[in-house]
Formats: sequence, structure tokens, C-alpha cells
Amino acid sequence: MDYSKLKGVIHIGASEGQERDLYNNNSLNVLWIEPIPKIYKKLQENIRNYKNQTCLNFLVTDKDDQEYEFNISSNNGESSSILELSLHKTIWPTVRYVDTLKLKSKTLPTIIKENSIDLSKYDSIVLDTQGSELLILKSSLSVLKNIQYVCLEVADFESYEGCCTLSEVDEFFNDNGF
Repeated sequence: MDYSKLKGVIHIGASEGQERDLYNNNSLNVLWIEPIPKIYKKLQENIRNYKNQTCLNFLVTDKDDQEYEFNISSNNGESSSILELSLHKTIWPTVRYVDTLKLKSKTLPTIIKENSIDLSKYDSIVLDTQGSELLILKSSLSVLKNIQYVCLEVADFESYEGCCTLSEVDEFFNDNGF
């Protein structure tokens, strides 16, 4: 993705905002969304000096006000998910779940509406939600109409139990004219 051609990024599954300098160097507006309260606080600290970057603390899925057991992973939360580990355990055997949090979810359109987000500032979405990317996409068609680029990590195997696969994501984009 050529970041220099973008206006802004909605980054869901923000973690600690590791891409903040990349986004800042390309003068992008950034809306970070991170579900884990402890990591969200670190994200707030990490972006506090970036004037065009803001963050929100939400679990994004395809449902509003649905309670989830959110699994917290041992690798600083980077493999945390609403889904259980599957082949992920074989590929990265040192990563395991060490805690769970009860979190209520919101859809991306609801978050945008309830927080008065100006969508005209953003033309790309980055999804790093450990297997739930397709849930978010399916509930975000109204938002995707304004988006030029979508960047996501998706496996071609069952990394998490019931996770979306590359073929399912391709099918979604094809079926919806992307």
C-alpha cells in the first residue's frame, strides 16, 4: 500500500500503535481502535504527541452490545482474539492464552456514529483482529463505500478456530464489487 496517496487510516486491532511513525511520516489522519484496556492505555501514551492520531477503546465485531470472552495472549496481546487458537498453536507454540476479559462489542458503523467520526478524513482501513476480520467487513458495508484501500492479515489455514480464510475474504470482496 502506498501510504503517501492516502488521507487517513482506520486501524482496527491497534495494539500499541507500532505503525504510528509510518502513518505520521505520511501525514495521515489515524483512528486507532484497540479492545484491550491495558494495551489501549499504552497506545494512548504512544500517540499522544501525534496531532492527527486518536484512539478509541472498543472490541469491533459484527454485533452491537454482544458480550465476548476475549482471549488475551502471552505475546503482549498481539495474538489476542475472540476465537480460540487452532493451528496457531502448532506454528507459534510459545504463544498461549493467559487471561480472558468479558468485553462488549460494537460494529464499526456504530462506533463511527456514536463517536461522531468524520469519515471524510479516512480512505483506508487496516484490520488486524486475529481471525474476525470478515465479521467486521460484513457489518461495515456502509463504511466501505467511502474506503479506497483495505489491508488485512488473513490466513489460508485455520489459525484460529472458525477464523476467516483468504478464499472467504476474496469471495466477500468479489460478491460486493470490490
